[in-house]
Amino acid sequence: MEQRHLGRTGLRVSRIGLGTLTWGRDTDEHDAADLLKAFWEAGGTLVDTADVYGDGEAEYLLGQLIEGLVPRRDLVISTKAGSVPDPDRRFDGSRGHLLAALDASLARLGTDYVDLWHIHAFDPFTPLEETLQALDLAVSSGRARYAGVSNYCGWQLAKAATWQLAAPGSRTRLASTQLEYSLLQRGVEREVLPAALDLGIGLLPSSPLGRGVLTGKYRNGTPADSRGASEHMGLFVAPYLDDTASRIVDAVTTAADGLAVTPLQVALAWVRDRPGVAAPIVGARNAQQLTAALSVEALSLPDEICRALDDVSAPLHRYPDHDWSTL
Repeated sequence: MEQRHLGRTGLRVSRIGLGTLTWGRDTDEHDAADLLKAFWEAGGTLVDTADVYGDGEAEYLLGQLIEGLVPRRDLVISTKAGSVPDPDRRFDGSRGHLLAALDASLARLGTDYVDLWHIHAFDPFTPLEETLQALDLAVSSGRARYAGVSNYCGWQLAKAATWQLAAPGSRTRLASTQLEYSLLQRGVEREVLPAALDLGIGLLPSSPLGRGVLTGKYRNGTPADSRGASEHMGLFVAPYLDDTASRIVDAVTTAADGLAVTPLQVALAWVRDRPGVAAPIVGARNAQQLTAALSVEALSLPDEICRALDDVSAPLHRYPDHDWSTL
């Protein structure tokens, strides 16, 4: 699998990442082992997790598989901290919480360091410089090799990245930002992606298949074994089952038929090759689904197909996102 530099850093990652959102909940240890082995054998390196996935079980499962199944040195392990199970405070970006969470993640993963550590979300109640200092301490102590943020909007990302760049050598450059990005969700193109490109930050798209909808599996209803039919994932999929999404899925399916490939391959190739994207994170539930996603490696979409998909999925951008003189 092709390797790409993550932002303006020396870290290289596979251009498809393996997500572990369902590990320890919908994906058991046997399926997780099959997924990791198939990913590694295909040349994949970037494995993404978080301390809240499966209430820590995802990290624990990954830790059990490292070395026994896949050598630690062959993986780029990314995890996140900052989300908390508190209805009154969903995110905790305080230095104390973040560093304690990182130590707990390392214990579950059974490793001395993570290659990439993300702040899971912006905490409006903690000074940003305090949150970012946790990244600096994690890197300077060797517990994390690189650092990034997740779910930051445009101004939050720009402010954080600029703060880090203001004191080179003592503060850690942001390597990456992780947000949802697909043909069904192009909101990052308004401000986040331009900021990331300007500041040399690599984008790691989550839900690159539109929460599974872009595979076409929901065109004729909701399959009983799908996430859309799941008690705890149904609400996650529901926003992408409207008429607008249906038109985009139809276009993806038409393109796939014309290229003699699958809708999954078309949708994943589109986001993988967008400017600024380092590696979409694919959250397959089993090895069969993952193999289908990894088969996109040899596919590059023709320019005319990309333009057609861009047009049908184009988000509405108005002032001040576009040049005011053209409005």
